[in-house]
Amino acid sequence: MGRYVRFLFTTLYFIFLFHASAQISTDGEQSVLKEFKDANAPSGRFDIFFNSVNRYNTNSAYDWLDTIKIYLANTEKTNDTIASKLYRVMEAQVYNDLGEYDKSTALAKDLYFSKDSLDPESKRIILDVLDDNYANLQLYDKQIEIRKRKRELGITDNVSFYDIYSNLGLYTKARNQYIMEVKPTIADNDSYGLAKYHSKVGNYLRLDNSAPTALSELKKAKAYLDVYLNDISTQKSESDIFESDLLKAEIEGNIAKCHVMLGEYEEALPLLQNSIEVLKTSPKNSDQSEVVDNTLYLADANLKMEHYTEAKKYLDVEFDNITIFQAIKRNSLLAAYYDKIENFRNAAIYYKRNERIKDSMSQKQSALIKQQLVTIVANEDLENSQRLIDEQKRINELARSDMKAKDERINLVFISLIFTLLGFAGLVYAYLKSIKNQRLIAEQKHIIEIALVEKDSLLKEIHHRVKNNLQMVSSLLSLQTKNTRSKAAIEALEEGKSRVKAMALIHQKLYQNDDLSVIEMQGYIESLINSVQSVYKKGGHNISITIDAEGTELDIDRAIPFGLILNELVSNSFKYAFPENDENGKIYIHLRKNGDQGYFEYTDNGVGLPEDTEERTHSSMGIRLINRLVNQLQSKLNIDKQSEGVRFWFNFS
Repeated sequence: MGRYVRFLFTTLYFIFLFHASAQISTDGEQSVLKEFKDANAPSGRFDIFFNSVNRYNTNSAYDWLDTIKIYLANTEKTNDTIASKLYRVMEAQVYNDLGEYDKSTALAKDLYFSKDSLDPESKRIILDVLDDNYANLQLYDKQIEIRKRKRELGITDNVSFYDIYSNLGLYTKARNQYIMEVKPTIADNDSYGLAKYHSKVGNYLRLDNSAPTALSELKKAKAYLDVYLNDISTQKSESDIFESDLLKAEIEGNIAKCHVMLGEYEEALPLLQNSIEVLKTSPKNSDQSEVVDNTLYLADANLKMEHYTEAKKYLDVEFDNITIFQAIKRNSLLAAYYDKIENFRNAAIYYKRNERIKDSMSQKQSALIKQQLVTIVANEDLENSQRLIDEQKRINELARSDMKAKDERINLVFISLIFTLLGFAGLVYAYLKSIKNQRLIAEQKHIIEIALVEKDSLLKEIHHRVKNNLQMVSSLLSLQTKNTRSKAAIEALEEGKSRVKAMALIHQKLYQNDDLSVIEMQGYIESLINSVQSVYKKGGHNISITIDAEGTELDIDRAIPFGLILNELVSNSFKYAFPENDENGKIYIHLRKNGDQGYFEYTDNGVGLPEDTEERTHSSMGIRLINRLVNQLQSKLNIDKQSEGVRFWFNFS
């Protein structure tokens, strides 16, 4: 009995400690974005953004992105170019953290190659962002160019290739180069450095399917890290402790993966769960990718232990970013799960899904990676050759000095002969290299052309499927409407269906176009009006609608908000503007875009807005949605009450 009482009190004590620590953590973290907003100058906000230990623990990356865009818009209005560059550097970093590598790369390149020079710290951050973006986009040749640029600027001493070899699946080569380059630089008393070193070596062994050897290295890494954390003689900052916790979580996650590979599932489960919880707090893309890997290993372990409900729980987790290889593994695990529960139809779906992914990606990816590998090896060989040439020059200088002391004339003849031969060899080498490069360029051009055709085809297929899926959602809303008696619920469902149709039209126009980047707005608006009229069958057919958008084209990022805004405005006119008779009803829609500037105007001659419009603005979902969409276009909605009807207008860029 006494033992159970002690157990109860111990449990309550730890629950209290956990609650208290969580409360302290929350109170400490909630001020990071507030501190950012309260800072007086852009440079202060820049320092807070990049020096915070974990800026996303309380506020998401999307919250930060919205805030930074507001400040950026204000600086551009005031032509404050210095502040504008600082906010754009932060914006590039946030897009990188969100996994939107194409957007991040475009912003970073625009900043780096702009005529206005960046300060050294901003330049270092931008190069780091480009380095990470190209790694995730598998553009390893461009990643090497960035690293060489870092070396030229003094940001790093040398160019390392081991992480690129790892990304290409050459784990043995990556491990050997890492050991050769890093091991000599670590002092014997540097516990933290040794922990990172053994962690990296162990992970390369694990990826190379050497689980027992990897486990030994990873346990060494954990032991060194424990020594570092328990060393009270070394002062550690908050950032040092945070980085140490992330490293410990990474090591424990990799140890757990080795246990799964060896069939030791019970040992793996708690390590994987703890690793996931800690790595979730990291803003690094590599750590978030580890979260995905660890979750899939958790599902695999539970599946092997026949804990099917638990396995399905982890397989149903939604992630912001997941690689194609992680998606393939997830599909394989889902297929295995449905096989286990004898739902063979669903199992077949996931097996086929994997086959489609592999068929569509393998040939293109293999060709691209092969091309990247050729470039990398060529770069590395070029550097090695340069080192050999430099060494040979040094030896030749010594030989020349020695021979000069003996016989100056023989020495001069000999040196002339050497340089003649070197010159001839150089010309031959340059000629052969030129032929090889031309062949490589032709092959690369062919590969790129094939990839572009496949990309256009895939994009059209994606837009077609998105349109079909949105139509299915619209049909489901229609079915729900028929089974609903509440008038308010029916109206809400009809409004939702109308919004879904507005988005579906965008994707329909895209896959029907030859140009997948823009939408011709005149035809889209006409189709949208017809769609809205079909929803409001009792009204709207006698209203005269004038559309002035001929020749205006918008990209999908602007077309979707415009479609939803128009859907709301036209729906409101049909529902409320002409309550008694719409015989003389008129609607005018004007949309123009010249270069970077655009203008939108919507008017009707109905009964106008009620007196309590501002109060309704806070309660009406339609008005709130319109304002949110206009804000998304980085503009502000203007409303003019007229003697007859109402006018909505705004400028956009």
